[in-house]
Amino acid sequence: MIVPQNVYRHELTGLDVLVVRSSNPVHCGIRGKIVGESKNMVRIATGSGVKTVPKSHATFRLTLPSGTMVDVDGTVLLAAPEKRIGLQVK
Repeated sequence: MIVPQNVYRHELTGLDVLVVRSSNPVHCGIRGKIVGESKNMVRIATGSGVKTVPKSHATFRLTLPSGTMVDVDGTVLLAAPEKRIGLQVK
């Protein structure tokens, strides 16, 4: 079950997302559904196409299946999804 305390260990594909902060102002405010991710990037389907945002330069507001929103610093997500399962974040 995805909760704010373990979101970084789960697959993010399918979650609604808003880029709340980014070192690139063009990425701020991108909103949509995560359609894929790699070690370094998140792909977001928006009303105007798929946008790719670097994880290391952004903070993502994710809406969990329960409706809870959680802000996640992209640097915590810097790994391929299958490799994050065993990570421990303090």
